[in-house]
Amino acid sequence: MIPLHELLFFVLAALVLVISPGPNMIYLISKSITQGKKSGMISLAGIVCGFLFHIIMVSFGLTAVLLAVPVAYTVLKTLGTVYLLYLAYQAIKPKSRNIFEVDKNGSHDSPGKLFTVGFLTNVLNPKVAVFYLSFFPQFIKPEYGSVLTQSLELGVIQVFVSFSINFIIVLAAARVAVFFAENPFWVKVQKWFMASVLMFLAAKMALSKAK
Repeated sequence: MIPLHELLFFVLAALVLVISPGPNMIYLISKSITQGKKSGMISLAGIVCGFLFHIIMVSFGLTAVLLAVPVAYTVLKTLGTVYLLYLAYQAIKPKSRNIFEVDKNGSHDSPGKLFTVGFLTNVLNPKVAVFYLSFFPQFIKPEYGSVLTQSLELGVIQVFVSFSINFIIVLAAARVAVFFAENPFWVKVQKWFMASVLMFLAAKMALSKAK
């Protein structure tokens, strides 16, 4: 088992990771505001499963193989970049409903779509895999026991921290819809701001290199 003092430091690092703006947070906030807390929670479930996917890959050494093969990393990075650009286009395309606009017609994405998009938003971000692969080894030591067990232990902690913070985000984001409903000008500002952020993240991902 990993010592408590090291686990506490890891929790702090995981907290910093989850509150950093990124595709997961943007998607989660947008669905929570436009479709309510229930849709936000379903989206969060997909995101959490995306974390579990990366953790399993890292724990069994599969991510190391993936990042060791430049072509494989490039394919995953390209898919993630294209997906972010698609989300940016969806936010600003003509006659599209703003991702932060309250849905007054009661139309909602299906639970399956909410879960799947949340899952893919996380899985198609190679930076998540890079983070786990580069960060976990700092806390894993053979003298603490099974390397696989330690990796899974860190993974469970990270998922718990991520779920807890994102759960709070879902609850808070749903209330922000009232503000946007009463201030239509800021809806347009938010629309272009989110598109700009998504395009920035896409550019940053496209320029990233495998370590």
